[in-house]
Amino acid sequence: MKSKVLIVFMLGMALVFSLYAQELEDPIVQGDKLYESMADMETAVQALELYQQALGGDSSKYEAYWKIARVQYYIGQHTPGKKDKQRIFSQAVYSAQKAIELEPEKPDGHYWLGVNHGVFGEAKGVLKSLSLVKPIKAAMNKVIELDRAYGDGGPDRVLGRVYFKLPGMAGGDKEKSLEHLLKSIEYGPDDAVTRLYLGETYLALNQIEEARKELEYVMQLPDSPLWTTDVADSKRDARKLLESKKFK
Repeated sequence: MKSKVLIVFMLGMALVFSLYAQELEDPIVQGDKLYESMADMETAVQALELYQQALGGDSSKYEAYWKIARVQYYIGQHTPGKKDKQRIFSQAVYSAQKAIELEPEKPDGHYWLGVNHGVFGEAKGVLKSLSLVKPIKAAMNKVIELDRAYGDGGPDRVLGRVYFKLPGMAGGDKEKSLEHLLKSIEYGPDDAVTRLYLGETYLALNQIEEARKELEYVMQLPDSPLWTTDVADSKRDARKLLESKKFK
């Protein structure tokens, strides 16, 4: 009887180790671990290569595509030169579109499509990228429909910034910007980027004390070593604004 129990135990342990080994070998799992600790370009590129590797294996191609779009966004953000940025963001748009083709009713592909359209447009310049406004809005409204809390209020954060950045003649609207950013904060109250954007929008609306509160809130957030949180950049920009003549 003891020998049978031992055999069953050994078989069970063998199965556990086999599943663990498969997980370690899964390039998406490996890529996720790198992404979660991502603090420099080298780590980001390694994560990208693992996600790209997953496209040729048994992993979920949908998951691989949207995660490629996500990490390409961060690589593009830290790449100098407008042309190089445009190339990387264009690749990220393609990856997000492939994810949407595979799973049109999941939010990830739509979110990263809209985000990468946005940064691609920034690399080109506002007036040269007005044609991207409609697809960005469509992507974020789809995410709102599917999961408004996605990315700590990500779709409202993006829409809030779109309405802030656009010229009035092209549909820019600081009040709409404020509306979306306040909604975003409901889902991500400690998101440094949202708080920074909200401070800038309040400032544009000449609501100086409200702007000051948001920017000071950014300054007291804990630092993070990761690229993905953007805390350091938000603090830098918040400090510049607080030290500017607008608050004198």
